[in-house]
Amino acid sequence: MQSNVTIYLNEHPLLLCASVANIPAGFEDAAIFEDPQTETIEKILLEMEDGDRKAAVFIREDVKQLLKKVSLHFTVMVAGGGLITNEENEVLMMFRRGKWDLPKGKQDPGEDLETTAVREVAEETGLHNIKLTGKLTETYHYYPMKNKKVLKHTHWYRMEFTGTELTVPQIEEDILDIQWIKPENVSKYLQFSYENIRDVFKAAETAGTLSLK
Repeated sequence: MQSNVTIYLNEHPLLLCASVANIPAGFEDAAIFEDPQTETIEKILLEMEDGDRKAAVFIREDVKQLLKKVSLHFTVMVAGGGLITNEENEVLMMFRRGKWDLPKGKQDPGEDLETTAVREVAEETGLHNIKLTGKLTETYHYYPMKNKKVLKHTHWYRMEFTGTELTVPQIEEDILDIQWIKPENVSKYLQFSYENIRDVFKAAETAGTLSLK
């Protein structure tokens, strides 16, 4: 069975899944659309973008094809990012545009995703002694850019910092602060973060590569 995909539009979740049985908790009040056609997809996306609809579920047995169909309504941007811990098991988060975020950025032409993720971490945080230890998850979120509707598809990797250099926020990317956060305090920062970032942390906990106890 194919995995569910969640697209966040202004922090509201659009769930793509293979069957009603695959709908997780939290979508009890969401409208369900089975094998939605182009007109329905466009209508629901606009409602969610405008905040008129808080959640929705699209169902089709072939989730990958459904995602391709939904993606046609956006300009898709592929990105790579990292969830980084240091030797004290502290987690790196950065403050950007009023929220606590993780380093990530757009894939350059001809670049593999692992290289993208490590490069973006270095550019946005100033950290270069980074060891990539595995793939975590993928997230999707919408944002407007000029006259485009962008769907950012981010591939997230688990990383470990093994150096001694200090963090240097990339000011031109609106990063105002970078902090190493003790595991027991991460939940406080996630209250002021994004849904897709919370999903990255959940994926790391589920995989057993991060403990926030």
